[in-house]
Amino acid sequence: MPSPAHSTRVIAFVNVAHALDHYVLLIYPTAVIAMAGDLRLDYGPLIALATGAFVAFGLFALPMGWLAARFGRRNLLAVFFFGCSVSLAGLSFSATPTAIAVWLFALGAFTAIYHPIGASILVSHASSLGRALGWNGVFGNVGTAFAAGGTALLASAFGWRAAFLVPAAVCLAVGLAYVALAPAEDRRDERRAPAPASGGFRLSLPVLLTLFGAALVAGGMTFNITSIALPKAVDERLGVEVPLVVTGWLVTGVLLFGALTQLIVGRLVDRFSLPAIFVGLSALQPLGLGIAAASEGAPMLAGLALTIAAIYGQVVVNDAMVARYTPPHLRTKAYSVRYFLGFTVSGFAATLIGATHSSGGFGLTFAVAAAFGAVIFGVAIAFFLAARPAAPAAAE
Repeated sequence: MPSPAHSTRVIAFVNVAHALDHYVLLIYPTAVIAMAGDLRLDYGPLIALATGAFVAFGLFALPMGWLAARFGRRNLLAVFFFGCSVSLAGLSFSATPTAIAVWLFALGAFTAIYHPIGASILVSHASSLGRALGWNGVFGNVGTAFAAGGTALLASAFGWRAAFLVPAAVCLAVGLAYVALAPAEDRRDERRAPAPASGGFRLSLPVLLTLFGAALVAGGMTFNITSIALPKAVDERLGVEVPLVVTGWLVTGVLLFGALTQLIVGRLVDRFSLPAIFVGLSALQPLGLGIAAASEGAPMLAGLALTIAAIYGQVVVNDAMVARYTPPHLRTKAYSVRYFLGFTVSGFAATLIGATHSSGGFGLTFAVAAAFGAVIFGVAIAFFLAARPAAPAAAE
């Protein structure tokens, strides 16, 4: 098994990669506010250019498990760092909608590497599953949170092109450090490890997969709709005129709130039933989105903060389910399928935001997202009922 020092170093790079993954993918939804004026395009058509990035984010997750078996997880994570760097640099020099769309698609393809590869590496090195997933989730949430504030700061001070170019340099530097400091892994230890216990549940595999797949698709939609729309929703519905920097940091504050939930859920995962935690978290998503749809100003921010907390808590639960119910040597492929389902369909969230925003503003956008949240709650209830504890065997 990997040494504790080796595992600590690898987990550190995986966590940083998670922060970068979410940061770089969410630069555009804030930068587009400044880009719209510079390029003289409306917000709706310009935000729709991100569709390719978010579709690729899910689509290219699917082959990662098979590519990892061929080229190794360490090498693919290195490609993630360097590919993101190149794509961001390309965006910083883009001058037309076509160029922006092409580089956004490339960015989506490279960011797709992280989740199946990073999650698989993490759980194979974690000594405490829930705690490791919780902290990893915090890093991802911090990346998401600071994407809005950091992008707004860079765009306001140096122009929107710097908002892409500076993170490109960071990805390059971290990638070089990773190649130099993270040793190659021995996959034989993973193959020798026994499959994790199922927790004594009597699960029907077709029902489990159907329910889990539906939850992943609907959860991906609430995740992307909320994350992508958040900067513009705050800018438009806060109720007072504020500079872009203030808008960005308000979004950052809302997203940082979700980090607390991931730490709490990580601890709960190590102590309680996953289906029970799932039900509790899923109830909060339609509630928070409903509040955001029906209000403006501080109530809207509170509703979105509640939604973000529930969404990020559910991410920890979803990853824990894959880790606990999948044999170790199949985990990377399982995570590939998990993130393919979660992110591919939800890649069209940007197009959906553009259409609903044009038709009925963010009230309609968040109402549609709340409908997806209601689907997740229904699935969670069904999953809880399907995952009944097995009856104890009769004494002989």
